[in-house]
Amino acid sequence: MFDFLAITWNVDPILCKLGPIVIRYYSLLFVAGFPLGYWLFMKFYKREGLNVNLLEPLLWALLIGTIVGARLGHCLFYQPDYYLTSEHWLEIFQPWKGGLASHGGAIALIFAIWWYVHKYGKKNNFDMMWVFDRLAIAVCFAGCLIRLGNLMNSEIYGDATNLPWGFIFVRRGETVPKHPTQLYEALSYLILGFILLGVYYKKLDKVYRGWIFGLFLIVLFGMRFLIEFVKEPQVAFEENMSLDMGQWLSVPFILAGVVILILSYVFKKPARLVPPDPKAHYCPPPKAANK
Repeated sequence: MFDFLAITWNVDPILCKLGPIVIRYYSLLFVAGFPLGYWLFMKFYKREGLNVNLLEPLLWALLIGTIVGARLGHCLFYQPDYYLTSEHWLEIFQPWKGGLASHGGAIALIFAIWWYVHKYGKKNNFDMMWVFDRLAIAVCFAGCLIRLGNLMNSEIYGDATNLPWGFIFVRRGETVPKHPTQLYEALSYLILGFILLGVYYKKLDKVYRGWIFGLFLIVLFGMRFLIEFVKEPQVAFEENMSLDMGQWLSVPFILAGVVILILSYVFKKPARLVPPDPKAHYCPPPKAANK
């Protein structure tokens, strides 16, 4: 019906070449999420009285965890029959050839945050859930950038559509408009990010620790679950599945979000970092006896 309004998408995914170095839009957008997250966490740490020097190990933990987890997630969840063979197993360590899964990155981030909190949390009065609440905000904006990178790569798009915003992905050999599911996800992540950021700055004293993270898991993976219904299968074995791999992997995160949200009301721990009160451990010197 609206095919004549479809967008013909034929963008070269390569931004430029510097000798043997190929710079892609996807790579830049993927990496851009880390300085953006660093900047947000700097604002969070300063607002709640934490030393910003603690951010460097957090950045490295998140960077390594995201790349390693996302790569392993793709190889193990989506194409184990290819990568777990004697001929191709070395390609697991070559993420530049393509193949990153957000669910794998999310799982790896849990371990990265556990290490960071185990090393620095107790002495600085924060726990894993405090970090997760703030990380959720940064991940929304980083996820938006990554999905825009998928659009520049003309990948992870949806089924055929006659809606006016359909995209014809020429570089993939498509001739009919497809759902731009990359934009659906990018927009949902962006909106969620601004909502959570608003909660942090306006309502932090009115919510409990874990509330932001719980809502993040429910909404983000809930949207991912719904959008998968109009997304083309990423690998062949998904074609005969009632729910695809992305949806099955989203369900545990949604359930975890519900549990975390409930527990936040059970324990009612303040969402804001409350530094120890020095007066609480102050013992006044005994008064001199009257003579």
